Amino acid sequence: MKLLLVDNSNTRTKFALSDPDGSITATFWTPTSSIEPDVLAQKLSHLDFDAAVICSVVPDKRGMIEAYLSVRGPLHRITHESPLNLAIDYPKPPSIGADRLANAVGVVARHGAPAIVIDFGTAVTFDIVSKKPAYVGGVIAPGLGAMSDYLGRKTALLPQIELAEPESAIGKSTAGAMQAGAVIGYRGLVREIIAAIRSELGGQVKTIATGGDAGLIASGVAEIDTVDRDLTLAGIDRIGRRAFG
Repeated sequence: MKLLLVDNSNTRTKFALSDPDGSITATFWTPTSSIEPDVLAQKLSHLDFDAAVICSVVPDKRGMIEAYLSVRGPLHRITHESPLNLAIDYPKPPSIGADRLANAVGVVARHGAPAIVIDFGTAVTFDIVSKKPAYVGGVIAPGLGAMSDYLGRKTALLPQIELAEPESAIGKSTAGAMQAGAVIGYRGLVREIIAAIRSELGGQVKTIATGGDAGLIASGVAEIDTVDRDLTLAGIDRIGRRAFG
């Protein structure tokens, strides 16, 4: 079965095709704010697939995507009731974001458990899978882009900056100082959260990064073992194949 995978997140909506062997191809994205019926038709009408799987955290855009895809064939929307092949040890399972469930399923399939998944998106989320394996909870913090954009919007003299590796920890310009604060400071946030989670779990835990800023931050954080850019899509694919299996 050839699947269309849809990762409908706050900033970007990513689409990909998954071949019957699970290999992911034809990945592309569009700004989530631009999602409209005519845009979906333009982006997806030429694609050939047997069924679709949607992972969404944007309800109004999800409705548009589901309305378009429902006439193309079978459709599965990921929720806590999807066939995750993963226990949920969490007080209110319906409140867990679909993307976080997909990340948990993806990390078990590709890297094993116990594990921490750090997804660097509009928000940065840390999701923890126990050895069982079970989804046991996580951490949510502002994303790197959101933090740096906030300074540009809320201060009169500080500019918007491009997020990149700073030349040094001591900035020699306003932009350099802001890059150092954003990137080096954000790595500190990530390290502290990883340390606290590992301390509570009582041992060494694989830590996998994904999302748009994963490469930039992980390059300076030794505690992150691997960057897996397709982790969320891999989780969506696994769940979809079980749902249609």
